[in-house]
Amino acid sequence: MKEYTKFEKARVIGARALQLAYGAPPLIKVPEGIVDPLNLAELEFEKGVIPITIIRQK
Repeated sequence: MKEYTKFEKARVIGARALQLAYGAPPLIKVPEGIVDPLNLAELEFEKGVIPITIIRQK
C-alpha cells in the first residue's frame, strides 16, 4: 500500500463514507456490529480496497 499523508487519508475515507451513507454497496464483508459508514470506510481503507486514486502534483 502507498504512503498517504494524513490529509489524503482523511479525504479518501471521508469521500468513501459519504458514498456508503448514500447507499453505495460495501466492498468488504461487513463485520457484525459495524453500522457507521465512517467505521466501514476506515476498514475498507485499511484493507486497500477503496477505488479512489490520489494524484500528486510534482
